[in-house]
Amino acid sequence: MSMEPKPDLQETSSVHVRMTSLSSCAGCASKLSAASLAQMLLPVQELFPAGGSPDLVVGLESPDDAAVWRLDDSRLLVVTTDFFTPVVDDPFDYGSIAAANALSDLFAMGAVPFLALNIAALPEDLPAEVTRAILRGGAEKAREAGAVIAGGHTVKDREPKYGLVALGMAEEGRLMTKGAARAGDILFLTKPLGTGVTTTALKNGKAEPDDVRQIVSWMKMLNGPAAGVAGRFGVRGATDVTGYSLLGHGSEIAAASRVSLRLYAGAIPFYRGAQKYARMGQFPGGSRDNAAYYAPRVRFDAAIPELAQRLLFDAQTSGGLILCVPVERSSEFVAGAAIAEVPAWPIGVVIDGEGVEVLPGTMPGWERVGAAQTGEAVFLE
Repeated sequence: MSMEPKPDLQETSSVHVRMTSLSSCAGCASKLSAASLAQMLLPVQELFPAGGSPDLVVGLESPDDAAVWRLDDSRLLVVTTDFFTPVVDDPFDYGSIAAANALSDLFAMGAVPFLALNIAALPEDLPAEVTRAILRGGAEKAREAGAVIAGGHTVKDREPKYGLVALGMAEEGRLMTKGAARAGDILFLTKPLGTGVTTTALKNGKAEPDDVRQIVSWMKMLNGPAAGVAGRFGVRGATDVTGYSLLGHGSEIAAASRVSLRLYAGAIPFYRGAQKYARMGQFPGGSRDNAAYYAPRVRFDAAIPELAQRLLFDAQTSGGLILCVPVERSSEFVAGAAIAEVPAWPIGVVIDGEGVEVLPGTMPGWERVGAAQTGEAVFLE
């Protein structure tokens, strides 16, 4: 499969285009709401019911991050696709973030990427240098993850959109899913929250450059190292935090595993500008959709301020992993994460019950920062 013309991977863009001005919404906040998606999938689920294909390990019946097909007794093929509109202004960074976000679905399930295809919908009048920079950003990120981009497909569109179809391989018995959390597991988060409000502030010309630089560096960070540490210490329950927010994706873990998640608001890390932009009202539409859909599954302690509640529904782009670490291996996990220089904030615990409850304060018996990079996050006021 070929894509023409081929991008020159050595070329950088000298043309200034403010990418976020070209779209009506940004990044994973451009996803359809969870409510709309649930309705749209019904006819597809009727045609492909659960159990209809014996080698399909994870399919439409599951809320997981990728599809999984059993190849043989030891190997699982994990397949995902993800693309979105510009979340930042620099085209190279946009391509890198979009690729990291797509590859995250594989890492969240314990898979190792090996192959990818580009998906691109671009305006005809977008300068060729900008297009090449987007594709170069995605290509370099895929190469960093150990995957090869072997082709793809492009169409014309008024709003830029870019992402990947990504394939990975997982070992039987080491797959991570949303349905594998168990009561007693310790919940760790591997990136701070707040990309939704920060990128919306960027789009509206209200974000400070240092805040933008911080979230760009984190959104470009691959979740592969975190997934690797998780796999070594017996983690089987996991997901990544993207457009449906920490509470949305946490609710999906709770429902799929038939457990409850207890989160401690004061232990949850945020980017340094997130609360400031939240107070300014810079929430993307996706965050409001998340609150409307997932709120019935979430119980907030009365001491949790309304602004903090809204931030926990903030739509994320290329966020971190939620890892459900078996309690008996949690100390080993923290030590292993520190050695691997993988941030890992302990934010809560899995308990019997249903839904998600959010309590004030920090997590009893745990350092608030744990193995994380201490200078890169702030906590709810």
